[in-house]
Amino acid sequence: MNCILDIFENTAAAYPEKIAVEDEAKAITWKELAVLSRRAGTGIAVRIGRREPVALFMPKQAAMLAAMLGAAYAGCFYVPVDPTQPSGRLAHIWSVLQPKLVVTLPEYEECLARTGYVGEVCFLADLLKTEADEAQLSEIRQQVKDTDLLYGIFTSGSTGVPKGIVVSQRAVMDFIGHFTTTFGIAQDEVFGNQAPFDFDVSVKDIYSCLFTGARLVLIPQKMFSMPPVLLDYLCERKVTTLVWAVSALTLVSGLKGLKYRVPEYVHRIMFSGEVMPVKQLRLWQKALPAAEFVNLYGPTEITCNCTYYRLPGYWESDDKLPLGQAFDGREVFLMDEEDRRVDAPGQEAEICVSGESLAAGYYHNEEETNRRFVQLIIDGVQKRCYRTGDLGYYDEGGRLYFAGRKDFQIKHMGHRIELEEIERAINALEGVEANCCLMNEKRNQLICYYYGTAAAEEIRSHLKEQLPIFMVPHKFYAVDSMPLTKNGKIDRGYFRDLNA
Repeated sequence: MNCILDIFENTAAAYPEKIAVEDEAKAITWKELAVLSRRAGTGIAVRIGRREPVALFMPKQAAMLAAMLGAAYAGCFYVPVDPTQPSGRLAHIWSVLQPKLVVTLPEYEECLARTGYVGEVCFLADLLKTEADEAQLSEIRQQVKDTDLLYGIFTSGSTGVPKGIVVSQRAVMDFIGHFTTTFGIAQDEVFGNQAPFDFDVSVKDIYSCLFTGARLVLIPQKMFSMPPVLLDYLCERKVTTLVWAVSALTLVSGLKGLKYRVPEYVHRIMFSGEVMPVKQLRLWQKALPAAEFVNLYGPTEITCNCTYYRLPGYWESDDKLPLGQAFDGREVFLMDEEDRRVDAPGQEAEICVSGESLAAGYYHNEEETNRRFVQLIIDGVQKRCYRTGDLGYYDEGGRLYFAGRKDFQIKHMGHRIELEEIERAINALEGVEANCCLMNEKRNQLICYYYGTAAAEEIRSHLKEQLPIFMVPHKFYAVDSMPLTKNGKIDRGYFRDLNA
């Protein structure tokens, strides 16, 4: 297969009348999706040139998949952008992405205008009504390479500006090929999609279905605050597979949703994004004793995941879960600060990944790309590797475990967050001289210590206008002074000790 569209078209030909994707309001068959995608591809191709980003400024919905695949038909790549994010953050995304085309819905046109975007705007409905130009699509297709970009996803950036991670078609084809084979995913599966499309967990849902003909059921975000409604929805749609962020699973079990109803058709639960609390894991295992549970690990930069751990039955231990083994085509290992491989049990070092499916890098950010995607000599051979910034260690049996972040990046509510981005936003507020943010691991809460005259509620209101809600600290504490280390930096260790 030369590109993702070859796989898509094979699936559409094999299961034309089978439902490919559905949301609350609409269901689309594989045949219909193929037609809509080619229309979208033509609509995009007449507006912009090849290899350009197509920003999809809308919440997830079934028809959005046609726009995603349409970007590929146009020889472009798609970038889902959540319109509910603050205008300031969206403006940062536009400054990095520099899109010439944004596809949106009429109800988000004013919101888009407030972000400062000045390029071409197209409504999704108009894109899907375009008559497909088969000659133009064929000409574009002949020039497509598997190294062409397929999508971009923006994550929190340490400089205060979101970073756009871009991933090639080959990276997705290689990873999803291994993913579907490893777990025996077939056309009779029904994926219950939890993650927004601007969150890379969704890539496994979307492309596992595209590879196999499985059905994709989009779950509205609002249902995760109403576990009974959510569980009814899973049962009504006969969902069999959940590939969810840890925070989504624990929200359901923590609010006692599983006492209301068990999602009876679910036989596989895969989780990632944060460390799964064992107490919550047991609630799910007790509710679904016959289901397979899998711990997945890996950052967006390596295309979803690089390791997996199949839980061997009911998890009795109070210990943390291992990260497991590397997917085929990957090598996962530990490196110290001098780029020496670490294999000794109990010794913490940085988790690095080489092999297939590394991202192409950070869009329009060559410096950061070169810093994180490096050439290392592994067993005498030079390989391109990604430094995750995560720390890990091996136990006596050689099993790999996660040991925390090397820098100030954290995982919270399933999202990757740079604490420095929050701090930058707080420091921009009049009345704040300095601040330090950290994660209280025991309470799973973001905490901010600040020095200045601003009131805590004033800071909170300011952040709600600047950052997504999951990046707004739960608690703010004013301090009389900001302790510094001997080299003049804020003493983060001091504040960590306060929260120990």
